[in-house]
Amino acid sequence: MIVETGHYALVLALALALMQFAIPFAGARLNDTALMRVARPAAIVQFLFVALAYGVLTYAHVVSDFSLVNVIENSHSLKPFIYKISGVWGNHEGSMLLWVLVLSFCGALVALFSATMPDKLRADALSVQGLLGAAFLLFILLTSNPFARVDQPPWEGRDLNPILQDPGLAIHPPLLYLGYVGFSIVFSFAAAALIGGRIDAAWARFARPWTLFAWVALTLGIAMGSYWAYYTLGWGGFWFWDPVENASLMPWLAGTALLHSAAVMEKREALKVWTIFLAILAFSLSLLGTFLVRSGVLTSVHAFASDPERGVFILGILIFFIGGALALFAIRAGSLPTGGLFAPISREGALVVNNLLLSASCATVVIGTLYPLALEALTGEKISVGAPFFNTVLIPVALPLALLMPIGQMLPWKRGDLGAALSRLRVAFVVGLVGAAALGALYGTPFLSILFGGVAVYLVVGGVSDIVQRVTFRAASAGSVFARLRGVPLSAWGTSISHAGMGLTLLGLAATGWGVENILVMKPGDFYDVGPYRLGIESVDARQGPNYSEIYAVMAVRAGDRTLATIEPAKRNYPARRMQRSEAGIVTLGLGQVYAAIGESHPDGTIDARLYWKPFVTLIWFGALVMAFGGACSLADRRLRIGVARRAVALPEAAE
Repeated sequence: MIVETGHYALVLALALALMQFAIPFAGARLNDTALMRVARPAAIVQFLFVALAYGVLTYAHVVSDFSLVNVIENSHSLKPFIYKISGVWGNHEGSMLLWVLVLSFCGALVALFSATMPDKLRADALSVQGLLGAAFLLFILLTSNPFARVDQPPWEGRDLNPILQDPGLAIHPPLLYLGYVGFSIVFSFAAAALIGGRIDAAWARFARPWTLFAWVALTLGIAMGSYWAYYTLGWGGFWFWDPVENASLMPWLAGTALLHSAAVMEKREALKVWTIFLAILAFSLSLLGTFLVRSGVLTSVHAFASDPERGVFILGILIFFIGGALALFAIRAGSLPTGGLFAPISREGALVVNNLLLSASCATVVIGTLYPLALEALTGEKISVGAPFFNTVLIPVALPLALLMPIGQMLPWKRGDLGAALSRLRVAFVVGLVGAAALGALYGTPFLSILFGGVAVYLVVGGVSDIVQRVTFRAASAGSVFARLRGVPLSAWGTSISHAGMGLTLLGLAATGWGVENILVMKPGDFYDVGPYRLGIESVDARQGPNYSEIYAVMAVRAGDRTLATIEPAKRNYPARRMQRSEAGIVTLGLGQVYAAIGESHPDGTIDARLYWKPFVTLIWFGALVMAFGGACSLADRRLRIGVARRAVALPEAAE
């Protein structure tokens, strides 16, 4: 009966989602405040019912209720408890339920923290959010029911995919979904603004915190997914330009552009049309990523579903919401006011160039991801678009973008002096040149690694230069410096920290050109060079895990005659799934890592292995954490945490 409760809860949530859409939307058209205010309790109660359904499915996984198809296909009684919890979303049905849970959670957050928002804007935004929830709840109930039963339950389940039996599964998908679905709030605000005709700085003030929230979550989700692929797949890589990886990068690039555009709109009431378009685009790309993962058009370690019926349903959702939003945008865009003017050399001008470069990057990723799919659908020809294409096209865009970021920070709003801004960055330029020279002397070619290493150092120093100069300019004493530090807005801290974090990540990416890879057959007792270190196998043994068996090698990592660390790369076998998985052995030494993965054992006692030395690789993920922390600092700024009061003057309503 508990399982049926979850199913009934989803049906009730669908009814509430439809109510959340229809009643407030009608109230906004009729200017009926009572009807408009139905949106808030409907959004909150819808979330509670979806949470109940999700809790029931989690309970079924925890107790190994093999009367459910979802549990049979994705669980095992011997599976560790953490994977029983995270395994709930390690499959198509469960992950879609998590998607709807996050969607309803976002709607409930808007309902709870929108007291200062105009009734009509809130009603329209929550109506759109309710329609989104209804579409995905209908998709789950009609094509992806997680509560489907079997008449004769088996004694044991098929277990979770071994690749997913990792702590990364507990972190990566929830963060990614918070980012994907977080942009649905900004999408709903954009649709509400277009419907109601209210596009002003107050709108940007309401939308910007949700953009930051989604961007921070998506940044962390992508970083976690990258690190998970790095240590789990045993290939020694952190990004493979897999189409499903690109599906998360596309909304991140659009969301980054939106974040900067919304800042201009909030400060100067400029770029209104462009900001609305980016708000639609960011969530549209999130929906596109959902379609790619669940339609069966892709073959990937990330892809969940291959059922054409599900793909057609999601394609219908995609066309309805993206097409509808773009059609509404096309109808309304011409009537929107243009906003404030600014000089080309100004912070607004720098942010416009930033948006153009980010949009070009996003378009490149979209084309590189979708072109092979379109070509195969039209001609049957299969091609692969990978790192050579993306690196060739994106590197020329990334270089000016990185150079521009600190310059834009130094320019004032409305009108600026480029010479003065460059003068304030002279220390960053010098340190960047010295950094490039030092990296070139230490590691040598390739030239691109030296170039981007120097740019990364410049970006880190330039990112913090704004704060340093704010607090030290004509400071009379250390006390005045500390007083100024306390007065720097959190949003300014957030900008500087995020830009510095991007520099750290860029340095980690640049250093991939200095990595060392050694593919060999290792003999126990012998040591082999990998970068500045030597690795040797001390022993090879077997052991039994809760639901797997493994062969593991104990390897010593040495510098000269001194043993620095011991690592244990392994090859695991999961009998229920009849699958194997590599478990890498990794040790962090300084900012770099020694990485080892083993393959097949041979009768003579030797074993196949991949050995890597990856200098500065940890900066890729540490920089992402710093970027996210910067975003969190901006989100904590009091000016973004409080709503704009109703003093903002509404624009005349657009013709219905």
